[in-house]
Amino acid sequence: MKRTSQSTIRRVVQYWLERPPEFIADYCLIKYVICDGSLLNRRTGIYAIMNSENHQIINAAYGVREGAKDLQRYYQQLKSAGLEPLSATVDGKTQQIKYLQEFWPSIIIQRCIVHIQRQGLSWCRRNPKRTDAKHLRELLLVLPYVKTKDDSLRFIKGVQAWEDRFGTGIESSPNRGRVFTDLVRARSMLLKALPNMFHYLTDPNISRSTNAVEGYFSRVKELYRLHRGLSKKNRKAYFQWYFFLKPR
Repeated sequence: MKRTSQSTIRRVVQYWLERPPEFIADYCLIKYVICDGSLLNRRTGIYAIMNSENHQIINAAYGVREGAKDLQRYYQQLKSAGLEPLSATVDGKTQQIKYLQEFWPSIIIQRCIVHIQRQGLSWCRRNPKRTDAKHLRELLLVLPYVKTKDDSLRFIKGVQAWEDRFGTGIESSPNRGRVFTDLVRARSMLLKALPNMFHYLTDPNISRSTNAVEGYFSRVKELYRLHRGLSKKNRKAYFQWYFFLKPR
């Protein structure tokens, strides 16, 4: 069997890198999406839109960051291509939600339950000494088990009871230590997220977390480590090919 030379392989690879594919999708049929981004280094990121019904990437791009203006341009391109989602599951980044609502004003925003719990528990600490932090931690630990409307109502009542008991004291406290500041962050995050935490209970097509996209990013990064020597131009084409050939 004749072996292919390295120079021939390089020419073939370069040929296709110079001809990256374009996403072709019937965007008007896609109504439930998961949106998330991930940094490859300090400045550059990748961003993906996944169909939450079959966990297939419908569009993804290299060089799009969640908190930057390029995300606004990215959404504009998708809207122009016909994407009109009913809901989007997101991790909670402010700019991301802002731009989603800018282009799709009636969209349902579902906050990722996993992100809320993970970040909240981190801010509350593993073994909190404060009574308010202990009770908030107990509430956050329940989140993965909210599977029915009744479960969500009990959780909301629990949050309201916690707020009635501790909220005023937290707001008026002169404490500015690190532990207290993190508790304030956890409280603020939970209260802001609460109206958009349980949409998945009324529509099973809405994903309760961004885990599917995060798992996809893990596989992307694992393979990308083998190709870190790519030039910036070829890097963009490489990711276009990856997203096109491996949409799941």
